[in-house]
Amino acid sequence: MSRRIYLRLKSLEEGKRAFLERFPVGGFRAPELIPTVEACGRVTASPVFARLSSPTYHAAAMDGVAVRAEDTFEAHVDRPLRLTLGIQAHPVNTGHPLPAGTNAVIMVEEVTEEDDGTVLIEAPAYPWQNVRRVGEDIVATELLLPQNHRITPYDLGALLGAGIVSVPVRPKPKVALVPTGSELVSVEMLSDGKVPGPGQVIEYNSVVLAGLIRQWGGDPVRHPPVPDEPEALRGSIEEAIACGADLVVVIAGSSAGSEDLTVKVVEELGAVLVHGISMMPGKPTILGVVRDRPVIGNPGYPVSSVVSCEQIVGPLICRLLGVESPPRLKLLARTSQKVPSKIGMEEFVRVKLGEVRGHIVATPLPRAAGSITTLTRADGILRVPEEVEGVEEGQVVEVELLRSPEAIRRTLVAIGSHDLTLDLIADRLAASGLGYTLASSNVGSLGGLMAIRKGHAHLAGSHLLDTETGDYNFSYIRRYLQGVPVRLVHLVYREQGLIVPKGNPLEIRDLGDLLRPEVTFINRQGGSGTRVLLDYHLARLGLDPALIRGYDREEYTHMAVAVAVASGAAQAGMGILAAANALDLDFVPVARERYDLVIPGDLFHSEGIQLLLEVIRCPEFRSAVASMGGYDPSESGRVLL
Repeated sequence: MSRRIYLRLKSLEEGKRAFLERFPVGGFRAPELIPTVEACGRVTASPVFARLSSPTYHAAAMDGVAVRAEDTFEAHVDRPLRLTLGIQAHPVNTGHPLPAGTNAVIMVEEVTEEDDGTVLIEAPAYPWQNVRRVGEDIVATELLLPQNHRITPYDLGALLGAGIVSVPVRPKPKVALVPTGSELVSVEMLSDGKVPGPGQVIEYNSVVLAGLIRQWGGDPVRHPPVPDEPEALRGSIEEAIACGADLVVVIAGSSAGSEDLTVKVVEELGAVLVHGISMMPGKPTILGVVRDRPVIGNPGYPVSSVVSCEQIVGPLICRLLGVESPPRLKLLARTSQKVPSKIGMEEFVRVKLGEVRGHIVATPLPRAAGSITTLTRADGILRVPEEVEGVEEGQVVEVELLRSPEAIRRTLVAIGSHDLTLDLIADRLAASGLGYTLASSNVGSLGGLMAIRKGHAHLAGSHLLDTETGDYNFSYIRRYLQGVPVRLVHLVYREQGLIVPKGNPLEIRDLGDLLRPEVTFINRQGGSGTRVLLDYHLARLGLDPALIRGYDREEYTHMAVAVAVASGAAQAGMGILAAANALDLDFVPVARERYDLVIPGDLFHSEGIQLLLEVIRCPEFRSAVASMGGYDPSESGRVLL
């Protein structure tokens, strides 16, 4: 099969408008009548009018005595008025019907009961005092809820109070999710204890999208994976529509590759309205119609799949329900680094957020469309318009929130060197129950010091070796943070060395073996403490980095280095022992180093930082760190500066 090309990309708004307007507001199916007690979250299909008034009788609003207000006008503090119980004054409790002939309630605190069956009052009552009159809340026949209204828990009370025991609602749009790809295996295989074989991929996009669809009010139906065969895909789409699907989402197979069948099959069955939207991720999205039903070709990469679904499927479900798409909360944030972007493509950038000195700081996460964890870690979405060529560092931008503003204000922003113990700190902070979290961005030790200087972070991890003194961090703080008061807190000592495959098949024993032609190396980025440490030892041994194959290939975390070695992309990489242990790799020690936290002086005594210090000083944290291997946390929390 030949490859297709995107003849003309449509903007997101242009493509969405052309697509959504093809389908009726309120959906394809007739309303259904359901019990009111089960109607929360559903959408009214027609206006709902009150059957009864509420209350249906004049009711006491206070505990006291019910009276005829006109009988009390002569009462005065100097001339208390005596009323006979059972005749002029009737004891009532809150909610009781008013006795016939009464129109006011005097609170029990304002009544003196005598032994002779009378009560004394010192102030007159006025008509309807402390009384809930008939229809005070709801009047029979009045409009309770308009059509196309999403029913809230509060609405349930109003409906039942007005005697409405069943309500007409719009059917939940039935969404068929059809994953495609001969390499896919169902998630159900995991319950049997099996693992995917070579070339197999666990299909989880449909599970993620199903969760989103339920949030929007739809009814997702997951289909088993369909192989890359036109007839199989055609049959699945036709079956889904025949079984009553209001919307079909074909997952993967939407781009322009030789095995991407969706556009061809949709063209054969109906019509393709859009193939390709100028947004990243999510560019390959297909918007089509088959038998008057919308069919969407959803990209296969997880992040692309989610973004496309949120931008197209979510609004379509809301249209079929007759409601507006709920907007996300937004706030203004300042970017901690430059965010490049392509002209002509609207980009959805996942960001970590935190409040530093009263300003929200947005730090971009990696943009790989296949990395679902960038969504699990994201606090917000920065939308870079298609007419803008990126965002400058420090620029104030609008961010759509994925977490609450309060949660973001209790996020500690860590920018700097990567270390696995930061994940443990984040977990311990969350376990404290005080609402604090730790958001880490891995830019290297030197990048962390720059973030502290610019006011973008609460703390920075650093392990910069002074090649003249053999000490760590102090000289770099003096050089790069001159005039910026900071505190330096020790976190761990750790083992740095060469991560090599299990069994060390190439018998790598020291840094000199990196110059062997059969060894491919994976490095850490310039400015990282690990890179400084490596260069120091290469220089000390008189080894030329230019002779190391792969010296210029860079990763930003120790785990990324370990993954490169585990996958066979490299035979060696510089990293920490804990990363090698995590992936069951071998390790060649090179040096023991000190890893510290740099904290701005004015933030040192803040609640969040003090809680973090409590965490790293507690025995449970030290024990968890030591169990990872390659760490010495015995002095964690010691203030060095």
